[in-house]
Amino acid sequence: MSDAEVEKSSATNVKITRDKEAWEVEIKAEIPAEAYSRYRALTLKEMQKTAKLDGFRPGHAPEEAIIRVYGESTIARHATEHAIQHELPIILAKENLPVVETPRVTIETPVVGKPVSFTARAALAPEIILPDYKKIAKKHTAIKEDADVSDKEHSDALLHLSRERARIEKMEAGMEPAKASEESRKMEAKDLPALDDAFTESLGYKNAEHFERQIRENMKAEKERQIMEKRRQNIIEEMVKESKISYPAILRDYELGDMEERFKEDLASAGTNFDAYLTETKKTREQLRIDWKGSADKRAKTRLILAEIARKENISPDEKKLTEEVEHARKHYKDANAEVLRAHIGHAMRNDAVLQFLEKSDPKE
Repeated sequence: MSDAEVEKSSATNVKITRDKEAWEVEIKAEIPAEAYSRYRALTLKEMQKTAKLDGFRPGHAPEEAIIRVYGESTIARHATEHAIQHELPIILAKENLPVVETPRVTIETPVVGKPVSFTARAALAPEIILPDYKKIAKKHTAIKEDADVSDKEHSDALLHLSRERARIEKMEAGMEPAKASEESRKMEAKDLPALDDAFTESLGYKNAEHFERQIRENMKAEKERQIMEKRRQNIIEEMVKESKISYPAILRDYELGDMEERFKEDLASAGTNFDAYLTETKKTREQLRIDWKGSADKRAKTRLILAEIARKENISPDEKKLTEEVEHARKHYKDANAEVLRAHIGHAMRNDAVLQFLEKSDPKE
């Protein structure tokens, strides 16, 4: 009997339950005794082909010998697995249940002559209803903010740099860092070291005028970056608020895991570790993840929204630029998995491309 013939069999007493909170589906069903016997026969034939038993040529041992050596329980387990591997996809397709993970299956012990009952549970694919994202983006891009650097902001920045030069010179002269910082803060502007041609040329600039001009340009570029980040954040927040999204808990768990790993890296950079932080704050890992749940939910929804816009608008990162970015990153992260690194960078580049698209889009198009 072929697999195609077996696939015509259908499970009975199928019960579908959707868990809207976890966004998962649970399927309870039975494989009729007659259908199960066909799966058992097919399983025996498959085992016959590969079995190597003493006294028989490979692939030629009789069914009785297979049953005697392997045991009915082993055959029943393989037959049931075979049955569910064929029946479950049919149920999922028939009920239009797209899942995003391998179903978790529990099986009742098969009894000869009786139906085989099983329960399967799996995360459903996210459902996303987007708002008019072009209109939302247009509203926020229409808000213009001034990125010009005032003379006072510029002079304050130069004064700060002069104090930094004074602090460093005091430290180079042997003063303790804390004392050097305190002394430089107390100095009057007229007593601070000048940011003159000699000094600025030592930093790689043509002269003091070039240095001061570059400082103003850098300050303006930073203001423009902050304005862009604020605008993008506002666009994302409104899209999250206006979208209707259902997604499985595993996606939020993924975000929580990512947040935890980044937090651990930040703690390590600060000279401490996760366990020490938990002890100091008198929190558990579980309490921390509960505190992060809202942020993880927003991150998951943002990821889904940007991915859906990319799909609808056919947006993807430039392959040549992606390859260049991956090669550059591999020089700094030599031990990183190449495929994971490419996926991570590609994801970030795609999201940036989507946001650029939104900033330039016309809602009338």
